[in-house]
Amino acid sequence: MSARIDARQGGNAGRSALSKILHSQRFHVYSGMLLATLFGFFAWAHFNKYLETGEWTLLLVILSETLTTGFFIFRSSPQTVSVAPSDWLVAIAGTFAPLLLRPATWGVFPAASSIIALGILLQIVSLLSLNRSFALVAAKREIKTAWMYGIVRHPLYACYFLVFAGYVLVHTTLANVLIFAATMGFLWVRIQREERHLALDPVYRTYMLRVPYRLVPFVF
Repeated sequence: MSARIDARQGGNAGRSALSKILHSQRFHVYSGMLLATLFGFFAWAHFNKYLETGEWTLLLVILSETLTTGFFIFRSSPQTVSVAPSDWLVAIAGTFAPLLLRPATWGVFPAASSIIALGILLQIVSLLSLNRSFALVAAKREIKTAWMYGIVRHPLYACYFLVFAGYVLVHTTLANVLIFAATMGFLWVRIQREERHLALDPVYRTYMLRVPYRLVPFVF
């Protein structure tokens, strides 16, 4: 019994320490710096490819990740945030994985560039709807219910699917396909973890009843 109590107290102390780290300004700055660094390599590769080919969708992809990076760096402080290590692993992997995508010289369906453009247009509207409530891991900030969030509960993730699916169809390589598959897997898990965390708030539970669809209106 004593051993179980000690283990429980140790676990609580560990979660408390992790919570302090995650809420610290230092973590906020360092995580932003890491994302900005990965984004820099991503943007450089895509801009060089644009100069070589003149493919305008490469600039749109840079814009897409610029918006994501910027909103992450300037996000507001959360009221509550998950301290589960698995939640953070999934969130970090899902956020950083797309920055490993690289332009290719061949695509199975080049016309999918129109899907990229549509996804990014909707992403801009979704980010404006979300504003500084952008989160990396399951966390509660101001709950947004207007604009795109009045249609589906995770419009930003729906936009990511459109953008990255279009990207892989235009820039088809085995590496890009695997990165896309991993990103979508992480995205699905993130949806589950985020809703579990947010549903602790009765306001969000009411919102879930009012907006029943996660990603696609009238479908899912």
